[in-house]
Amino acid sequence: MSTHRQVAVVAVGGNALIKDKQHKSIPDQYAAASETMHHIAEMIAAGWNVVITHGNGPQVGFILRRAELAAHELHTVPLDSCGADTQGAIGYMFQKALHNEFKRRSMGNQAATVVTQVLVDKNDPAFQHPTKPIGSFMDEETAKQRMAQGWHVMEDAGRGWRRVVPSPDPKRIIELDVIRTLVENKFTVVAVGGGGIPVVENENGELEGVEAVIDKDFASALLAISMKVDLFLISTAVEKVALNFGKPNQQWLDKMTIAEAEQYLAEGHFKPGSMKPKIEAILRYLKAVPNGKALITDPEHIPAALRGETGTWIVP
Repeated sequence: MSTHRQVAVVAVGGNALIKDKQHKSIPDQYAAASETMHHIAEMIAAGWNVVITHGNGPQVGFILRRAELAAHELHTVPLDSCGADTQGAIGYMFQKALHNEFKRRSMGNQAATVVTQVLVDKNDPAFQHPTKPIGSFMDEETAKQRMAQGWHVMEDAGRGWRRVVPSPDPKRIIELDVIRTLVENKFTVVAVGGGGIPVVENENGELEGVEAVIDKDFASALLAISMKVDLFLISTAVEKVALNFGKPNQQWLDKMTIAEAEQYLAEGHFKPGSMKPKIEAILRYLKAVPNGKALITDPEHIPAALRGETGTWIVP
């Protein structure tokens, strides 16, 4: 074993927790988490130090819906607190699954979750143009009531009205030194869950939570850049990235350069809300960490992809 263990940021997608619409309960989520952690434990056993990041969209939606249903009896939960709640709950699932994996493999490793705040610019133009739909669908009447309370709402594809919140760009990870110290001491860290809890600095330089959602891929890229990690791995629902996805002329990619990725983006091959932010996040990372490597694959193919057998590698 070399003394320098390589460090990776592994961003796990929604499928790491919720396989499909029929499997949303906590036991279902834990079963899915255990499966993904099994593959990540294999990566750790092969010598990697890993920081795991994750999404939290559906889970935040569940908390907001519960708050709606209980509004006659209980206080509402602000969005930044929802983010913190999900970081704790999902972190717990990952920690438990990893603990059990490490035990099965007789590895002495330990995992820890860092509730992570991510600084955004209070003057970010996103605050003027909320774009990120969250929470459940509303009828028009409820939507108008919410607008009167200061919510931004928009009509979503004929399915009803939804609240939209700003999605500002992540600038700095507040707990970066904490994460770095844990990783240097060989702990597996779960951090920046759901893109991190968005905070701004007020005029006194103090942190304040804001009602926003940071893109989880961009926040993961910021973490990968800030730590100058050796590998940025985005684990998602597909084994490889495709051009013309879902069409007769679909073409799977084993590898693409930064220039090719930019060309495919410009040609519209990658859809917003699915592959586009992932590719954009990887490009941010590769441009900032010139000797870094980036990989996209699904959880079960992580070990094989790291051996160079599958997945899509993005290279300078």
